[in-house]
Amino acid sequence: MGIPQKSDITVAEYLELEVKNQVKYEFHNGEIYAMSGGTLNHGIIGSNIHTEIKTRLNAKKSGCRTFNSDVKTFIKNLNVYVYPDTSVVCGAIEQSDEGHAICNPILIVEVLSKSTASYDRGDKFHKYQNIPSLQEYILIQQENKIIDIYYRQPKSDLWRITRFEGEHTIVRFESIDLEIEMRSIYDGVLEG
Repeated sequence: MGIPQKSDITVAEYLELEVKNQVKYEFHNGEIYAMSGGTLNHGIIGSNIHTEIKTRLNAKKSGCRTFNSDVKTFIKNLNVYVYPDTSVVCGAIEQSDEGHAICNPILIVEVLSKSTASYDRGDKFHKYQNIPSLQEYILIQQENKIIDIYYRQPKSDLWRITRFEGEHTIVRFESIDLEIEMRSIYDGVLEG
């Protein structure tokens, strides 16, 4: 995660700083961390997965809403605001009191980069586990056609990990009852 940009600030100061600087920051209980820009492939994959999920959920009239990386998620009991690459809320949207963030995603997607992969797999996943509604956490590699899905077992804090590999694989998202071809997620990714 690196060194915080600022420490000992309030949520109100954090939100004001984002607006003033036009920069996204993660907020971790009084400390803020600037979000780094993603690679071209990160953007392609993030856009693809968001579009595929949104289109398919809308087609089946699921009552679920899909959010891109411009929407914050608030983890209440940790006082943390983060920006997932994609998130999905089914049913009523719970919002934070401050910050215009969602509080009840059932699915979160992170596209991994070299600089954030260990954070996304470790501390960030630990933080996400504190969201009671979260059922599924998706990690998408950029360099290889590999997707790891962490699925919370019903009425439990146990998580099952499933890995999907290869261009012709069908990736199953249990929490939203969808299947998407791997090649659709990686469509247009630049080689090399």
